[in-house]
Amino acid sequence: GYRFAGRPVTGGDAAGAAPVLRSGQYLDSIGPGETRYYAADLDAVSTVNFAATAVPQPGAAVDRFDVLRTRIVAVGGPNGDGPNADGPSCGRDDERFRQSEGAVPLTSAVARVPSEKGNRRCDEAGRYVLTVERESKKGSDAARWPLEMVYGTEAPLADGVVPAQAAPEFGPGGRDAALPTGTPREVRGGTGFNDAARIAPGVWKDRVLPSQTLWYKIPAGWGQQVRYDVEFANEPTVGPGVRTYSYGSTELFTPARFPVGAGGGEHRPNTPYDGRPAVAGAGSVPVAWTNRYESRPTVRPVHAEGDFYLAVTLGARAAEIAENPRIGVVLRVAVLGDELAGPEHGAQVLVREGEGKGEGTNGDKRSNAAGAGDSGGAGGAGWTGIAAAAGSGALVVAAGGFLLVRRR
Repeated sequence: GYRFAGRPVTGGDAAGAAPVLRSGQYLDSIGPGETRYYAADLDAVSTVNFAATAVPQPGAAVDRFDVLRTRIVAVGGPNGDGPNADGPSCGRDDERFRQSEGAVPLTSAVARVPSEKGNRRCDEAGRYVLTVERESKKGSDAARWPLEMVYGTEAPLADGVVPAQAAPEFGPGGRDAALPTGTPREVRGGTGFNDAARIAPGVWKDRVLPSQTLWYKIPAGWGQQVRYDVEFANEPTVGPGVRTYSYGSTELFTPARFPVGAGGGEHRPNTPYDGRPAVAGAGSVPVAWTNRYESRPTVRPVHAEGDFYLAVTLGARAAEIAENPRIGVVLRVAVLGDELAGPEHGAQVLVREGEGKGEGTNGDKRSNAAGAGDSGGAGGAGWTGIAAAAGSGALVVAAGGFLLVRRR
């Protein structure tokens, strides 16, 4: 099952009982219809990111409209010290399963981005409340779900640094992007964000079970964008008769674990699967500092360089379709564009020692080997959150209990 990592925390049942979070990774749980409250002290200049991943039992009953919601709310009161979260909402994200075959990990993420003029209530320094809400329809799983949360901050650019302009268009990373070809290399996807398999641009093969989500990560720098397809293989079906349909899907996440989405229809991250070959795909716009000020939800999160996460899921009903339910998948992964030396306007192209351009059939643009990913790793310059969880000790949870492990 999903490999958890983080410090245990118990969210409050009201804003006044919210524990204060600092940059790092945390573990809690949430029941149906419940809201968990946490607090954080924000300055007036940093971007703040908060992501929550709920991990139900794979295949548990869910409704396509069940919701995991995150919010950042300014605490009420004239000085920002009121007891209730009755101030303005500074961010909200609702994520749904969008299928009813069975539960898979679900991630919602929200950010407080100071405005360019700095004159909004949500730009002020002070106490804010972070909430995680779970809404469940009748008949959905009633068990408590483990929660893994990451809270972190991004420092502002140094005085005098002018950021490059936003990059809100997919350009060469659109639906018809040229993706790598060649002989696939084997890789084994991880169970979640913490042990996602590190891959490089190229072609990779793996196998996925019904109700399973496999995780991979790939770095993208300033000015670069991730674009990939996932091909679900042909498998002999159980027998003749009425054709059964399931689905294959993929989702792309930023270094701060924000879902990138379907690109406003540019990409097709979900595909029906009935044992015949099927393709799903996803991608991001180029990484740019000023994307954080854009309105489109597929652009705004892509504002920091680092490891982007690829999740690949096979629907539960695939177990009724294929004779061998462990379906082969092929990932064709590209990181497009030259990597720039920083987020500033006019930044030079970054040249790494011994680096090839990776323009062959199975190129490795940043010389990253495949294999099991590390369990920490922060994404993006100035980003503190995931890295803070990789200190001297962290709680790691596997399917069977809690383990306290000492990290190097």
